[in-house]
Amino acid sequence: MARIALVTGGIGGLGTAICIRLAQDGCTVIANCHPSEAAAATEWQAARAAEGLTITTIAADVSSFDDSTRMVNDIIAQHGTLDILVNCAGITRDKTFRKMEAAQWNAVIDVNLNSVFNVTRPAWEGMLERGFGRIINISSVNGQRGQFGQANYSAAKAGMHGFTMALAQEGAAKGVTVNTVSPGYTDTAMTLAMDDAVRASIISGIPMRRMAQPAEIAAAIAFLASDDSAYITGANLPVNGGLFMH
Repeated sequence: MARIALVTGGIGGLGTAICIRLAQDGCTVIANCHPSEAAAATEWQAARAAEGLTITTIAADVSSFDDSTRMVNDIIAQHGTLDILVNCAGITRDKTFRKMEAAQWNAVIDVNLNSVFNVTRPAWEGMLERGFGRIINISSVNGQRGQFGQANYSAAKAGMHGFTMALAQEGAAKGVTVNTVSPGYTDTAMTLAMDDAVRASIISGIPMRRMAQPAEIAAAIAFLASDDSAYITGANLPVNGGLFMH
């Protein structure tokens, strides 16, 4: 029977690659989007169908515990289970700390970190009861090393792995693994929109001299979502081309 997978932020650049890879691996995939993205989600779903993939979308504000709970409960009601959860939703509100306002701090913490609790909490009990679960939290190289102008983002992404390590201990004896993937700079719409000089400067600092392809990040996530990764939990898998080695 196909595993049921939910990817938050699933219609974004990286989320799309993750959804495609999990669907290609035989999972039944549900891509989460923000309620404001309903029209974009319809177009996104049609594009996946044109590629021969049946991936459904579900709208929910993952910064809201109640809306996240409703989303997870709806998925379980429809499919009977939720086996794989990829917490990929994220935003940036970059500012140097002396100029950062509380609203910019709170927005990033709410979407990037609090969402991990909000979506995982309603899925957790069922995974423990069924004796199987794969939770993969998408952090960032900047959660490992910090980044100028990203105190909010770096804090949230570092916090995700603290959550991973703690929850991994609670799920280990029950067949539920919890892991982190920390991508480096990746070719998505966000990085392609960068000034050419900034982009070239970033690439020059990466030992592999290129950014990751989204499919390369998705491949790491697919491995951690598979049965082959059953003995890996609490890990932080860096996929950054050698940008940060620890």
